Amino acid sequence: MTSRTPPSPGHHPSATPCPYRPRVTHRSSLRPSALAGAALILISCAAVTSGTAHASGPSGTAVLPRIPLGPFQDAVLPGTVDDDRGVALGGVGSDLFHAKGDRPDEFWAITDRGPNGTVKVGGEERVTFPVPGFDPVIVRLRVRKDGIRITRTLPITNRAGRPVTGLPNVEGREEAPYGFDGGTRLAFDADGIDSEGLVRTKDGEFWVAEEYGPSLLHLDRRGRVVERYVPQGWTGRPSYPVKATLPAILNKRTYNRGFEGLAISPDGKTLFAAVQSPLSNPDKKTYKASRNGRIFTFDLRKGKVSGEYVYRFEDVCAFDPSGCGDQNEMKVSGLAALDDHRLLVDERTDKVARVYTVDLREATGILGSRWDDEATAPSLEKSAGVPAGVAALPKRLTADLSAVPGMPGKIEGIALADRRTLAVINDNDFGLGTFGPDGRLIDSGVRTSIVYVPLPR
Repeated sequence: MTSRTPPSPGHHPSATPCPYRPRVTHRSSLRPSALAGAALILISCAAVTSGTAHASGPSGTAVLPRIPLGPFQDAVLPGTVDDDRGVALGGVGSDLFHAKGDRPDEFWAITDRGPNGTVKVGGEERVTFPVPGFDPVIVRLRVRKDGIRITRTLPITNRAGRPVTGLPNVEGREEAPYGFDGGTRLAFDADGIDSEGLVRTKDGEFWVAEEYGPSLLHLDRRGRVVERYVPQGWTGRPSYPVKATLPAILNKRTYNRGFEGLAISPDGKTLFAAVQSPLSNPDKKTYKASRNGRIFTFDLRKGKVSGEYVYRFEDVCAFDPSGCGDQNEMKVSGLAALDDHRLLVDERTDKVARVYTVDLREATGILGSRWDDEATAPSLEKSAGVPAGVAALPKRLTADLSAVPGMPGKIEGIALADRRTLAVINDNDFGLGTFGPDGRLIDSGVRTSIVYVPLPR
């Protein structure tokens, strides 16, 4: 069997070398029940684009220990995982959120839909869910010298308290799910979500961005779905309330490339949501070559999209030469709000990640324009450049994460730990590598890490 395997940790070959050797401390034994341990790398220097590093803020890299997935979920949702197949908790690096006023060592994080991979059966590539009973979960993390501790766990459930699961929603719209070996067809789940973005409101509720809809979910303080906002024309029938107020053009999202980054304005009135990749508009071939993505604003009071802007991806050959020729390797995976108009954007491949600052006031709003009409030809995504009369979001390089020594691959979440310190987290894909003859996972060894990066003054 073959699975999607995450890249090995390490900085990109083009990274600026650090003149100091990091000091590494290890614990010889881990206690999963304590949710602590693993390793801490104290980084003596960090490369940023310009300016002077902020020396007084938090620094270093903390690692989440290996926590068996079955016992972890059983503690909050008893009896929902029959067999974890040796998989450990992972994927909590799908996003990272830090509220103003929180301690710089405390964050909220979220998993994606759970362990998943691909396998070929009879020449057909199938999407596999080795632990189909897994339920996406929100966790509160605390960074300590001996690693990352989980201090609170909130499984995402429907109003009745039943797991939403990470299984796809609509047959024909998403790829069919199979068991770990690709032999057993699993049922679609209208309640299922592929969670990728997370914010917490001032009153303690949550909003989640997910990829299947793509949609935005409003959760209460306990992690129960209050309502789900989906594109007009979406055909899912979940057990919880649905409001079809998002633009219909979002139905052109590429499979597994829906909403990924999510942020909330400091005044708590607006969400910012980024589509991970260009839409398949008009087709998948277009998405693979396009550099025109989209970022939306969502008015929380009205429950409607209030703005839409063009995000112009970098050329992959210049950004990450190892991926040259595969423009679809470029993704937006994380957002953080600097104020009510400016965002930090995590743009990446699996190996290289850079954070840019964009200002929505300097771009053209395209909400409700011809670019939201799928009949427009050429489409926004089909256009070789940014269409005439449209100003894309101007980008300023703020931090080259790939130049930070020891930075893991696949950075999916970013958050401001304080005014001058960026915290980033990687997605380790639940350590998925391959499965042995006994059906147990051969772990990739990649761990979830939080890295502090000083920003330029």
